[in-house]
Amino acid sequence: MKSGAKWSKVHKLKEHNGQVTGIDWAPESNRIVTRGTDRNAYLWTLKGRKSTGPQNENKFAVGSGSRVISICYFQQENDWWVCKHIEKAISSIVLSLAWHPKDVLLTAGSCDFKSRIFSAYIKEVEERPAPTPWGSKMPFGELMFESSSSCSWVHGVCFSASGSRVAWVSHDSTVCLADAEKKMAVATLASETLLLLALTFITDNSLVAAGHDCFPVLFTYDAAAGTLSFGRRLDVPKQSSQRSLTARERFQNLDKKANSEGSTAAGSGLDSLHKNSVSQISVLGGGKAKCS
Repeated sequence: MKSGAKWSKVHKLKEHNGQVTGIDWAPESNRIVTRGTDRNAYLWTLKGRKSTGPQNENKFAVGSGSRVISICYFQQENDWWVCKHIEKAISSIVLSLAWHPKDVLLTAGSCDFKSRIFSAYIKEVEERPAPTPWGSKMPFGELMFESSSSCSWVHGVCFSASGSRVAWVSHDSTVCLADAEKKMAVATLASETLLLLALTFITDNSLVAAGHDCFPVLFTYDAAAGTLSFGRRLDVPKQSSQRSLTARERFQNLDKKANSEGSTAAGSGLDSLHKNSVSQISVLGGGKAKCS
């Protein structure tokens, strides 16, 4: 919990007996879901507070190294969370997942160089879904879209706020966007950055992505032309006020610190706020339709 400028620990969630590799939060029902290397996923509910979340917080998804996506939902008659598995078409490790705004579709990126969209409709807990731009027949696990535009592992995936566009970034430093309103045409951009690990829409035509360059960058989508383009770096470095080193000082730094600029900590020579790879991006305010 944050009070002023300080953070204080309120609870410690201790069920996992392996490294925690993922966490997500349902803001309306105030639930947290975690997953770990112990091959378990846990859903946490704060005691003493009634869950008041809408229907679109009644399930969660977990990807795995066993080429399976688990869609978990609460079964009233057994008073327990159960799961159904999506295995169709997946031939390698699932690296990334993202929900469609209407909660019935799920996009996944994996190590088989593919980005896919599956139906995650579970008739036991939700009403029959209306048609979407990605298709109208949506039995559970149905493959709605598959792209092989990437030539490497797909690290990050994301739907737009409208749900008619999906984007992904891959290990070969490419950014791709599929537009359902243009017959699922795919726009691909070979980025000049190091490989990207995460991305999010900030408007329907704008993306922010980041990865091993240690700073976020903006990409824009021209819907009329169906093309992606590089916008700009968002973490603009400040001009350094450090004085120039003499030749003697440079030589001493090479001898003592294995560098010539006087920096000692790993990554301290970078001109970005982050000093290592950015592995996750989330919208703080305004939503993916108009991030503030």
